[in-house]
This record gives sequence, structure tokens and C-alpha cells, in this order.
Amino acid sequence: MGNKKKLKLAAIIDGPGWNHTSWQHPDMPSDAGENIDFYVQQAKLAEDAKFESLFLIDVSHVGPGNIPHYLSMFEGVSIMSALAMKTERIGLSITASSSYTDPYNIARQVLSLDKISRGRVSLNAITSNPGGMVNFSRGHLSKADQYPMHIEFLEIIRNLWDTYEDDAFVRDKENGIFLNPHKMHLTNYRGKYFSVEGPLNISRSVQGRPVLYTAGSSPTFVDIATTYTDGAFIGGFSMEETKHTAMALRRKLDEKQRNQDNFIIATSQNPIVGRTDAEAHQKYMELAVLNRYQRIAPPLFLGSAESVADEIQEWHEQGIMDMLIIKQDHPYGLRDFIELVVPILQEREIFHTEYEETTLRGNLELPKPAFRNF
Repeated sequence: MGNKKKLKLAAIIDGPGWNHTSWQHPDMPSDAGENIDFYVQQAKLAEDAKFESLFLIDVSHVGPGNIPHYLSMFEGVSIMSALAMKTERIGLSITASSSYTDPYNIARQVLSLDKISRGRVSLNAITSNPGGMVNFSRGHLSKADQYPMHIEFLEIIRNLWDTYEDDAFVRDKENGIFLNPHKMHLTNYRGKYFSVEGPLNISRSVQGRPVLYTAGSSPTFVDIATTYTDGAFIGGFSMEETKHTAMALRRKLDEKQRNQDNFIIATSQNPIVGRTDAEAHQKYMELAVLNRYQRIAPPLFLGSAESVADEIQEWHEQGIMDMLIIKQDHPYGLRDFIELVVPILQEREIFHTEYEETTLRGNLELPKPAFRNF
């Protein structure tokens, strides 16, 4: 199948790589997970290249065997608030777990960040494994509670973000009218896991609602994503696996009579590219030799800029992804991708050369949702 939309690009700028040894590379800041200068540098690099969004991955607990990045890292809303003041057009996406996060608090934090950034925010709402229960007083819950709880969380978040109609705040100084109370709506949600009355005390987003994602691969995930969210993050371990999940999402969107063009299917990869295949493989070996005990699997997108661009184009044109999220294992992974691959994608008119809109929804080619009293 063809893809009518241009490819979207995003960058995960978290810390010193997604394996156990990238932090040991001589050119990688070993404290990248908590180095504000590193975050700002990467954010500006992605924005200068016209990436649609930045992403932060989060974890609910740490333990033996975690990658070094997870052991010391910024909290998402805090770092994205800082980056909002250092960027102008690029989107800002945080990750929060519905298993361990109160929906009222995160709805308020995300919408506040959306206001600070003038409509550039998205939330990736995920379920989490039971290990985090030890940190969030949720020991009474089991894995069977995850998806029912996730649905309640998503329903409440969307409802709270539509507390106010677009023109609810009159702010008429002459007549002393600040708010039209008829355009403020309570949530009044009573569920098994959450009870939220509302209202949320912040006006509606300039983009309608912050963009909402969820992540997974199961049939239940596919049903939830296509019911409640604007997009989905899916695994990218192989082209076949990613395509299977992407096609399941597209079929379910059709079943629910949702326009596929108004939904973002995203997957992440950690490309290592060079001007030649040999140069790319040399960069991969720089990482591989650091780990004497465990083999680092080569990335799916490994090779010359032309060959990597060819693979990306194929994935996009087959409808496997609308958005490619770049992870960085090599210290220059993002820079190399931007300098070598992005110009090829732009020359082929797969990726844009300028931001078209001021909001994240606008740049993702997603329509502004009308107010809805859920």
C-alpha cells in the first residue's frame, strides 16, 4: 500500500545509548542521562533538521541488569519544560505509565507543558510491568488489571483535556466576565480504578488536545489504540513483525471507520550510517568492541546513507510506519543521520524541508479535534 503522508521523524534524546556499553565510548558523555547541555544540544540538532518531535522514554523502577541510562535520568515533564524554552517548533513528547500515574495530575502537567510550548506536546501513555508496584503503593493490582486500568486512564485524560470549550474564557474586563460557566464541564468519572470529578483548571489547548499515543503489539493494544488515541508506537525488531502490527492497526482503523491519515504509526530504530557501508560498520564495531561479554546486535538500519534511506523509504511506502523515531547508540548517531540521510529523504520528497504549522498536530498532519463532552 502507498502512504499519502510525508514521513515524520522524531528523536529520542535520552541518555548514553540503549545498551550497556555506549556510555564507555570516548565521545559519549557518560552522564548524558542527567546532562542538560547534552539534551539541549540534541534537541536543537533535531529541530534544525525539522524533526517533528522529541521523545523521552521513562521507567517506573530500576534493578539489576538495567542499562546505565535508566539508573540516573531526568523526569520527563521537568526536562521537557526546560527544552520548551530552548526550542520553538519541534514537538515534545513525554511517556507516563497508566499503571502508576494519577490521571488528573498527568493531565494537568501535560496540558500545562502544552501551554508553555504553545501547542507542541504529546503524551505516550503506556502500561507497565508489575515490577514498579513497589514504588507506587499498587501491590494489590495484578497484570490482569493493566488494560482495564489503561482504558479508564485514557478516558479520563481525554475528558479532562476537554473540561473547557474553546471559547469558555471570555475575559471581558469591562463587564467583569472572566468565564462563561456554561462552557465548563465536569468529568464525573467513576471507575473501578479511578474516580475523578474535575474540572481541570487550565483552558483547552490551542491544538484542541495534546496528541495522545499508546504503545504495544497485542490485539488488545490494537483495539485500545484505535479507539482512544491519535497514534501508536510499535516494536521494530524486524520488518515482518513491524508490518504485522502496522497492518493490524490499519485494519482496525478501517473497521472503526477512522481515517488512517488521521493516525500516526511510529516505530523506533537506532540507525548507524556512514558515507559507505564500510564506514557504517566501522562505527558499529566501535560499540561492539566495548562489550566483551555480550554481543551488541547490529541495528536493522546499518550501512551507507543511500542504503538506509532506501530501507526507510520502503518501510514508509508500504505503510509500515508514518513516523520513524531515531534512537542513538553511537555518540554521533543522530548527527550522522541528520547530515547524511535526511538530505536524501528530502531530495526524494519523502520528508519535509520546513515546518508547516506551529502546533504538533499541524506538523503531524492531524486535524484539531472538536470539543467533545465525553
